[in-house]
Amino acid sequence: MATSMVMLFTPITPGAPSAGERLMPTLGNGGYDVQSYAVAYDYYPGKSQMPASVDIVARAEQSLSSFTLDAVALQVKSVTVNGLSAGFRLDNQKEKLSVTPRIPLLQGLPFRVRITFVADRSLEPRSPAFPQQDNFDHWTDWAGGFELMGQPNRSHLFFPMNDIPSDKARVSFRVSVPKGLQAVANGTLRSERTKAGRTTYVFGTRDPIPTHVAQLAVGHLTETKGEGPHGLPLRSFVDSSKAKAAGPWVARVPEQLKWVEQAIGAPYPFETYGVLGVGGVTGYALESATLSMFNADYLTGQPGSNDGTMIHELIHQYFGNAVSVKTWDDMWLSEGHAAYYTGLYHDAKGRTKLVDFMRDAWQFESEERPKYGPPGRVTDLNGVLFGTNPGGAVTLYALRQKLGVKTFQEIEKTFFERFRNKAASTQDYIDVVNEVSGQDLTSYVRSWIYGAKTPPFPG
Repeated sequence: MATSMVMLFTPITPGAPSAGERLMPTLGNGGYDVQSYAVAYDYYPGKSQMPASVDIVARAEQSLSSFTLDAVALQVKSVTVNGLSAGFRLDNQKEKLSVTPRIPLLQGLPFRVRITFVADRSLEPRSPAFPQQDNFDHWTDWAGGFELMGQPNRSHLFFPMNDIPSDKARVSFRVSVPKGLQAVANGTLRSERTKAGRTTYVFGTRDPIPTHVAQLAVGHLTETKGEGPHGLPLRSFVDSSKAKAAGPWVARVPEQLKWVEQAIGAPYPFETYGVLGVGGVTGYALESATLSMFNADYLTGQPGSNDGTMIHELIHQYFGNAVSVKTWDDMWLSEGHAAYYTGLYHDAKGRTKLVDFMRDAWQFESEERPKYGPPGRVTDLNGVLFGTNPGGAVTLYALRQKLGVKTFQEIEKTFFERFRNKAASTQDYIDVVNEVSGQDLTSYVRSWIYGAKTPPFPG
């Protein structure tokens, strides 16, 4: 009774139209926490437009008279909140969908939103945060289908959402395609049904993931199943024309998982894993949650000759996906870990000594810090994607050298286990460093992450 009375007298106000990100001041929304997204598309080859819907379950963090979502779409047809039609307005220029429920939403209570819309893969506005540098195709069409590239701030082109890494949620995709095409998405296959010449696939995640690593691919794909450590189900999907050549690379995944688990000291965090090899992707790979994405051609070379990128994206399943960053200023926690363990892997395989790998990273970081800014305070979104890798990696290496391998490994394991399925900040990592080491290393870590000049090479 007391709780109900408190909620009744809580002021009812609009949710904030931004999460206050420094680099992306218009991105994100306030007043609620998303629990899950259930997305549906009907795909027709040769057509960029797709009838679509998304069902959102969220919890009100304040009493809401209205709220916003990040969104870009050809058209929003209808919006309901808790089953009742709601007022709405789509502003593609501001990339916001404003929603006014018929009945205000009370703080602490869950609510459901259903949005029917028309997605258009030809609708590719450049990122407002760095329009001159956003050169990616985020809706990426390829032979017979498409895949998604939402990082760092474009996943809301795919469906309305709260597009910030701290608001993690479970994600499912229900996709209808012509018979003969394959759809695959994050998580595991929940159902597959063919009727009247069309097949509907439903994939979903067991655990919450950040929006920027949501993935859906449609096309002529060949599936390869396997088993990883502890009986982990593996499934990889590769462009059918390249699947045979990619077989030896796909076969490396169990060994890579085993190495990563031992290096971090914790089991792989999700319910499944695999690689996705598609066409149309050039110049990047993406740590799509549970299904790391690569250009299919990358997976057809000599296996073992250059599998560092596969390790990089696998490490992101731990740091970046299972433990997401609280803000984009904390992105070094994701990219730095992926780069550090890639160097450790090359050392373990006898390719490049860790000290040499890190010296190269330090040299690059020292020269480029004036351009990109320090890893915890990059100057633009280009730095988020490309400037946080070397600085973050060398920061971790510096701690390893200062504290010893055993203490550093305990820091890593503690940090991962404490923040799994949560979002973590730079200060969260520093707190774990201080706790495990028994020392106050705040200034030391901050000098690497925020200093105007890169500290001297460790050791």
